[in-house]
Amino acid sequence: MLALSRKKGEALFINNNIEVTVLEVKGDQVKLGIKAPKEIPVYRSEVYEQIQAANKEALTEQTPDNLSKLFKGE
Repeated sequence: MLALSRKKGEALFINNNIEVTVLEVKGDQVKLGIKAPKEIPVYRSEVYEQIQAANKEALTEQTPDNLSKLFKGE
C-alpha cells in the first residue's frame, strides 16, 4: 500500500484519468472528491464488499436444475 500525506485542497492522480482531492478534514474524518470517467465505478469499501457478497451468493444459488429452467423458459 502506498501512503501519502495531503492537505486540504491537494490532490493526487491515478492512471492519468482519476483525480482524488482532499476537500475537508474534520477531526478524524476526511472528505475526498473523486473525478473519474463514468465507465470506472467508484464505491465505498463497505458497499463494494456488499456487491461482492451478493455476486458470490448469486453464483452459488445457480444449481443445474435452476439453470435448465432458465433455458426452457420455465
